[in-house]
Amino acid sequence: MRKLVSIFKFIFLTVFVAGSGFATPPGTNQEMRERLKPAGTLVRASKSDEQQEIGGQNAASQPLPKVELSSGSEHEVKMLNSGPGGTMIFEPAVIKISKGDTVHFKATDLAHNSVSINGMVPEGAETWAGALSEEISVTLNTEGVYVYQCDPHVAMAMVGVIQVGEAVNMSEIKSAADGLKANFALNADRLDRYLEQL
Repeated sequence: MRKLVSIFKFIFLTVFVAGSGFATPPGTNQEMRERLKPAGTLVRASKSDEQQEIGGQNAASQPLPKVELSSGSEHEVKMLNSGPGGTMIFEPAVIKISKGDTVHFKATDLAHNSVSINGMVPEGAETWAGALSEEISVTLNTEGVYVYQCDPHVAMAMVGVIQVGEAVNMSEIKSAADGLKANFALNADRLDRYLEQL
């Protein structure tokens, strides 16, 4: 009799408890398929792309177009986790404006800020330091090149460049860039590529 009770308990536990949903994930089959479907698609490089990389002519080595003067006196720069220019970027990363224009740094994604870099702004220019995850507006009244960064993501080369009027301090910026690039763990050539666009 004891053996029969044990078998009954085993069958009861197997059929009723295991089959009651404890072992299956919550949701319908359709909901599970939605959760498990791929987030994107895999694209295979074409032969021409492979040949360019082998020949050293990949997109990173192609010269970038020069940035044109932005119209208007108000300009917006987004602080992003990712965008067309890569991950941890300002969009646009390079901008040319006129003396006296205002740049509005928008906290599109959280955990970013905009901070001018000491030694990488024109002599006598005002500097700025925005708070994390907050927008900041800066009016630039001194002609020259300004380089700024996102403090938490500088190791990922989250930097941007603004040219106000003429690039009167470009040689100083290029000299200081080598020191800044030593802080980059990723995207080591990003700042050089940005400066090429001016």
